[in-house]
Amino acid sequence: MTRKDSGGSTSSAETLGGKTPPPVYPDRPNVSRQSSARSNGSRSTTRPGIHGNDSSSTLVGSALERKINDVESVRESVDTGPRLEDLRKQMEKDNLDYYVVPSEDAHGSEYVAACDKRREWISGFTGTAGQAVVSKSAAYLVTDSRYWTQAAKQIDSNWHCIQAGHLDGPKDWIEWLIDRAKDSRIGIDARMLSHSKATELNNQLLPKGSKLVYPPQNLIDLIWKDKPLRSKEPIFIHPMEFTGKSTPNKLADIRTWVRETPPSTTSYSKSTPTADKYHVATLITALDAIAYILNLRGQDIPFNPVFQSYLMITLDKAILFIDPAKLTDDVEDYLKAVGVDTREYNDLWSYLRKREWGEGKVIITPETSYAIALMLTHFRYTVMPSYVGSMKAIKNDTEIDGMRRAYIRDGASFVKFFAWLEDKLSRGYEITEYEAAFRLTEYRRTNKHFMGLAYENISASGPNAALPHYSPTKSTAAMIDRDTPYLNDSGGQYKDGTCDTTRTWIFGRPTTDQCEAYTRVLQGHIAIDSAIFPEGTSGHQLDVLARKALWQDGMDYGHGTGHGVGSFLNVHEGPHSFSSNVTLVPGHVITNEPGFYLPNKWGVRIESALAVRRVRTKHEFNGECWLGFERLTCVPIQTKMVKDGMLTKEERQWVKDHNRQCFEKLEPYLREDKRALRWLKREAERGLGIAPTGPGGIGIDW
Repeated sequence: MTRKDSGGSTSSAETLGGKTPPPVYPDRPNVSRQSSARSNGSRSTTRPGIHGNDSSSTLVGSALERKINDVESVRESVDTGPRLEDLRKQMEKDNLDYYVVPSEDAHGSEYVAACDKRREWISGFTGTAGQAVVSKSAAYLVTDSRYWTQAAKQIDSNWHCIQAGHLDGPKDWIEWLIDRAKDSRIGIDARMLSHSKATELNNQLLPKGSKLVYPPQNLIDLIWKDKPLRSKEPIFIHPMEFTGKSTPNKLADIRTWVRETPPSTTSYSKSTPTADKYHVATLITALDAIAYILNLRGQDIPFNPVFQSYLMITLDKAILFIDPAKLTDDVEDYLKAVGVDTREYNDLWSYLRKREWGEGKVIITPETSYAIALMLTHFRYTVMPSYVGSMKAIKNDTEIDGMRRAYIRDGASFVKFFAWLEDKLSRGYEITEYEAAFRLTEYRRTNKHFMGLAYENISASGPNAALPHYSPTKSTAAMIDRDTPYLNDSGGQYKDGTCDTTRTWIFGRPTTDQCEAYTRVLQGHIAIDSAIFPEGTSGHQLDVLARKALWQDGMDYGHGTGHGVGSFLNVHEGPHSFSSNVTLVPGHVITNEPGFYLPNKWGVRIESALAVRRVRTKHEFNGECWLGFERLTCVPIQTKMVKDGMLTKEERQWVKDHNRQCFEKLEPYLREDKRALRWLKREAERGLGIAPTGPGGIGIDW
């Protein structure tokens, strides 16, 4: 999805680019030593305010600053032929038939640092999901439906796009490769391949006489001459006022789990387990899990406030493997105080090879890189679902309270933005998707605790709104069309929470088809929001509620209905989602985002974040076991495209209550912005639908 920075008043503040660069995390606390000479991430540049009587007020920031910030504006098309030729020379040395270049880094991250964008470098495709597979004579990019259009535009003639998930296509890159591989040697960097995927591949390749090969060096790194350096930006402490739980307490919980995990023995063994069968440690490789445990945050990866590292937790010590340049004096003192030692990032491999933790087994997750499993050997590790991932997903009261506050501030920015955008369009200004996205970023940047964007902004009009993951660039952005829905999916990173919101708006008169699709999407959104369900229910079991209304008219959407959200961490967080069989429990935060997309025409999506909570029911069958959702997102839902006659009485009341509650919660934050306050009041009082045209073709909007 796409995310944005925070904003506040109608005057300009410091801004990021519309195609957002790595987010800035300003006001890092306790930064000394190495960080003392660094920038705090904010520019001192100021710009004049935007005046309503100036046609340039549709532009946000100076042209120079926007060019600097817009990463895509300086991205040049590259002929990948020479790069593929160099790669095949390296493949020949290892006698490889195929070489796979995954999107992920060594930690399985969705978003990766510039130095880890190997798949982007070799293919030219910039999406966050997709695998490049290079053979001796051809090159393939395998990606899902979110990126088919983008991939077709970005890859050159040296590449073929494989549409994973298509009716006539493979399920994923693994299925595609298995179908082709026969008596083949398939090269891949084992660090970029998870244990679960490696196991799946190996099991299916063996009967076909094929095998995975792990060259000692990443072949892309060998040919990428101007590869960016790894980040050395300092990490910073995330205080208890936002985390609600200390690192020593989190470490104690993890050690209890390790200690209580049964020894690794066969089910039929009756002998007493030996010392080497007991679990004595767990290795944490997911970057958001490490940041969560240590109550630290970083800035190594765009949009995700994490830092590249590994964390080994034994029964009596914890070791953080990290580049020492990232540690300030305050952070070093903090780590010592919470009982965490530090070692060089790459020391992990010698630590594992020498088995420095002693006798006993290490617990790893299925997402841990296969290189680590190979280093440990199967005698030394046990694969289990991520205990830390489940801990992190269940937010405590402090985290939930923080997210409530963050969504209120973020919602106020949305209102200011929509009021500004509608005002400009109504006065005849032409505004691009890029300029609109940039303006919302400016509003967010003035918010309290703002730390950057949560993901790349999705600001899409007309046909672009039919692409679920479209992000505008300055050079290619379309003008916002008043007669087709405008979709904005964005969110800010705040110290007290991560926000993710989507609203679809139309500034002209909608068509019947647009209204019907929007209403069906809204009905699905309401069905999830108002669901009551017993303990033990998974998101996957509720997913049909979001699609039921759409299915009635033969419509659907190809993405998930919603995902977990972090607390000033990654915007996409598991293990729960509406596609997962993980049961929902109080403390989970999950998005609710049904949509509909008419290819090459328009698209609609409505997304709000929900917190799972306990609810009281009339009969309390089986006791107090009932759960529901608390809506965190506080942004009005446009009613112009709603077809009143399609809604039930309860659905109409839901819409009315939602917009009224938005007014009550946001009004105190908008008293100094009269335009935004008028807009909010109007939306809270607006009826459903749009009035029919009267005599002379005159239409009266509510």
